[in-house]
Amino acid sequence: MRRILLAGATGYLGKYVLSTLVKRKIQTRILVRNPNKLEHELLNNELVEVKKAEVTDPGTLVKCCEGVDTVISSIGITRQKDGLTYMDVDYQANLNLLNEAKRSEVRKFIYVSVLNGEKLKILKICEAKEKFVTELKASGLAYCVIRPNGFFSDMTEFYKMAKSGRVYLFGKGNLKSNPIHGKDLAIECVDAIDGEFKEFNIGGPQVLTQNEIAEIAFDAAHKKPSIVHLPDWIRRVILKAVRVFMNDQRYGPIEFFMTVMAMDMIAPEYGRHTLKAYYDELK
Repeated sequence: MRRILLAGATGYLGKYVLSTLVKRKIQTRILVRNPNKLEHELLNNELVEVKKAEVTDPGTLVKCCEGVDTVISSIGITRQKDGLTYMDVDYQANLNLLNEAKRSEVRKFIYVSVLNGEKLKILKICEAKEKFVTELKASGLAYCVIRPNGFFSDMTEFYKMAKSGRVYLFGKGNLKSNPIHGKDLAIECVDAIDGEFKEFNIGGPQVLTQNEIAEIAFDAAHKKPSIVHLPDWIRRVILKAVRVFMNDQRYGPIEFFMTVMAMDMIAPEYGRHTLKAYYDELK
C-alpha cells in the first residue's frame, strides 16, 4: 500500500492536504510537534500515522521516511517565532527532511513554495524557499514545486479593515491577484503525487483587483465602501523605516506583504471556492 509522508500537517494548508489524503483513503504518516493541534477525527483515523518530530532537529527525523513513497512538505513560517529564521525553517528544516527522504530512497518530493519566489529572492522568505528549491532540483529525486498565489487566509486583513469601516490601499488599487482557498490548493498537492509536472504556478478561480477585493470585503461585512488610496511612496518609506527599527524576525512578513501588494500576482486559475464565500464564513 502506498504511504505518503506529510510535513506541516497542522498548518493552514497542511490540514486541508491531510483531509484530502484521508478522503482518498491514502495511508499517511504526518510529522507534528504538537498532535493536539490536529482535529480529533484526523488524529485518530486509521489511515493516519502520527510521528512527533521537530523538523529543525535532524535527530528527530531519523527513519521518518522509511516505507514512504512520496513526501509532501508545506513547511514554512509566515510569522517568525521561537527565534527561528526563514533560513532555519523554510530552507534548513526542509533540507533536513529532504536528506532523510534520500536516505530512505523516497520516490518523489512535493514542495509548496510561493508564486514568483524565483523572481523575489531579494525577500528573506523567498531567498530561503528558493535556496531549498535549488537543493530539491539537484537531489536526484522526482519532484514537484508548487507555487501558489496568496491564500484566502492572507486576505483576512481586507475583511478586518472593511469591518472597521475603511480599507487602505497603496496606489490606485488596480493591481490584480487571484488568491486560492486551501481546500482547492490541497487537491492539486495530492494530485501531484502521480502528476507529471515538475513545477507549476497556481491561483484561485477569480482574478480580482485590490479595489474589487476591498468591495467584496465591505459587502460581506455589510459596510458602506470606504477605500483610501495612499501614494505608493508611503509604502516605500514604511518599508525603509521598519527595516531600520525592526529585527529580521518581525520585518520579514511585513517585507513580503508590502512588496507583493505593489505588483500583479496572477497565476493559472484553479478551484471553485470564491473569496466572497470565504468572507461570508468570517461573519
